[in-house]
Amino acid sequence: MSPIMRRLTCSVLATLTAAAVASVPLRAQVAPAERGAELSVALVTMGPGTLVWERFGHNAILIRDSARGTERSFNYGIFDFAQESFILRFIQGRMLYYMVGNDARRELAAYVRANRSVWVQELDLTPAQRADLRDFLEWNERPENRDYRYDYYRDNCSTRVRDAIDRVIGGEISAQTADAPAGTTYRFHTRRLVASDPLTYTGLELGLGSPVDRPITRREEMFLPLAFREHVRAITVPGPDGVRRPLVKSEETLYTSTTSEAKSIPPKWWPYYLMAGGLIGALLLMLGERLDESRGARAGFAVVGGTWELLAGLAGVLLTGLLFTDHAAAHRNENLFQANPLSVPLAVLVPLLAARRGRASKMTAALAIAVGAVGAAGVAFKLVPGVRQVNGEIIALALPIHLAIAVTAWRLARRTRVATAAR
Repeated sequence: MSPIMRRLTCSVLATLTAAAVASVPLRAQVAPAERGAELSVALVTMGPGTLVWERFGHNAILIRDSARGTERSFNYGIFDFAQESFILRFIQGRMLYYMVGNDARRELAAYVRANRSVWVQELDLTPAQRADLRDFLEWNERPENRDYRYDYYRDNCSTRVRDAIDRVIGGEISAQTADAPAGTTYRFHTRRLVASDPLTYTGLELGLGSPVDRPITRREEMFLPLAFREHVRAITVPGPDGVRRPLVKSEETLYTSTTSEAKSIPPKWWPYYLMAGGLIGALLLMLGERLDESRGARAGFAVVGGTWELLAGLAGVLLTGLLFTDHAAAHRNENLFQANPLSVPLAVLVPLLAARRGRASKMTAALAIAVGAVGAAGVAFKLVPGVRQVNGEIIALALPIHLAIAVTAWRLARRTRVATAAR
């Protein structure tokens, strides 16, 4: 090899060697991206809508992934009418809900079109926590993992979101709220949120038992998405330096609804229920006095009294049936004093009482008096220590009517006995 070629070869080798040596510290300085660094996590809360089932609001977990270029909203509030035995499951209190991950922009746009407020709270999670949450939600989304047994208060779309977040932050939400009184009850929130619909309000007041009247904690109050949004602001988590910091990193209002907000406290409607019950009861007493004189009085008593007893009896059958289901919120229901199955036969006997023109059988009178006495016992039951069910409105509506029918039947039965003895 010529001297020139030797010098050129040595120069090339020296250059390559220097480059190789220089490249070692360069590679060491470029650390691999931390797992989860490409993610951001937010709690999304949607305000109440106009429909009854929208009055409690909704929420979801929003995960943005800059590496994948995706924004997904993980939503636990989905059910399917086509699921096997849907009606039977609904009756039994064993409804299955499931979770899905949707395109977040499309989903949030749908809530805005529905004129429902939308708030976004970015959570200050570590990259590892963000990745763990993403992985859990994607696992939970699989068909074999997505279903869960829905409970209106204890296991719903909001409590599932709460628990998924709590899972990756070491249970900080539960630790800071499980023993903190909320100063409310499940019934408190139910009544105020459905107050715009009197029929639904009355139906829920009738169907919900004493379990929804116990005081709840802040953790339990998070069954409401808007309560969760409020309470999560006070949650703190340990930072990398050991100093605790707020879980909520930032907040943003995406849209504000133009509809009126829900009431902050339940309405006090018992005077109106008492007025309605008192007026119907007074009408029945008045008509009962004229059964042997007026065809109109007989028709009016038969229609009003018979319809009431039919509704009260069917409600009693329903409430009794709920005791044997998994609808835990309907158990231990004192409204059975006011709406019980004994009224079912009275739905037939009361019109017959009117048709007999002032004559009443002992059976009709005895049954009507029994129903009235059971209703009065519901009031006396309030004196038992530990009884706390809030059902004053149902008592105010039902008891005057029961007593009016009982008094009318008793009077007519006594008149029948006197007429029989005079013969």
